[in-house]
Amino acid sequence: MAAMIRHRTVEANGIAMHVAEAGDEGSQRVVVFLHGFPELWYSWRHQMGHLAARGYRCVAPDLRGYGATDAPPDVASYSAFHIVGDVVALLDALGLGKVFVVGHDWGAIIAWYLCLFRADRVTALVNTSVAFMRHVFIRAGAGAVKTTDYFNRTYGPTYYICRFQEPGVAEKEFSPANARYIVRQILCNRFTSSAAGGGKPKEERAAAGEPLPPWLTEADVDHFASEFERTGFTGGINYYRNMDRNWELAAPWADAKVIVPTKFIVGDGDLTYHYPGIQDYIHKGGFKADVPMLEDVVVVPGAGHFIQQEKADEVSSLIQDFFSKF
Repeated sequence: MAAMIRHRTVEANGIAMHVAEAGDEGSQRVVVFLHGFPELWYSWRHQMGHLAARGYRCVAPDLRGYGATDAPPDVASYSAFHIVGDVVALLDALGLGKVFVVGHDWGAIIAWYLCLFRADRVTALVNTSVAFMRHVFIRAGAGAVKTTDYFNRTYGPTYYICRFQEPGVAEKEFSPANARYIVRQILCNRFTSSAAGGGKPKEERAAAGEPLPPWLTEADVDHFASEFERTGFTGGINYYRNMDRNWELAAPWADAKVIVPTKFIVGDGDLTYHYPGIQDYIHKGGFKADVPMLEDVVVVPGAGHFIQQEKADEVSSLIQDFFSKF
């Protein structure tokens, strides 16, 4: 469902943030959408239309480093504290006290940190794809293992999160000139680390000739590609380069719970649902112990990583059903 999207730039936390909005500006029911990598506000277009038509004001920023929002040059400016600071400053700039929050991928990680740090600003949370993973997000306990060491041990040094740590390496793989091919491969779930290098022109042509899945149009690919051709991918990659820093700085929250009413949605085909031990954690009480107000976990059959685009109507309805309780 298409909504009239309004665009504005808001000064928040020392940067200019591009924000897309839909729905009644006077509505007290405000939903803030936080996108992932390598995405933009545009990933939420379907949910914004659905919720705007039902009386919600929808606010979807391009996060720091993405799209038309500023991208500071310093890697250290992309910690979770900066990004959560951006979100809180955005709420302040728009005069919003408490809001509903929806996150996906890196946006979900930021939403978990937001709810840990500033639960007073969040009425309820719908997070998708990435569950709360204390050992990855927060230095906690005597045997705590640094985030990148954990991924190194679990998946080896060629795992993308490990490779992204190295300045310049990811930038070679994710060259802006190759943005269309990269975005297309990632969204279509045909992405491999070798594909990120752009492969051969012949492979690229073959990939370009492969049909898009029914939930994605050439115009959608254009929207993402044109932005990343302009901005490059470094801003988004810098989030990964702050994972160890986030883990260290979040130590004061070592044993803190996420005290926000929460619903979690994940596709059964999402890589994040197949991390070692994650399904036991999600379904057998660990997740609920960390997020005591977790009300519902929905595993969507046949959905991959980009669930809010792949299963747009279903995800929109799940969000609306949950928020309608508050």
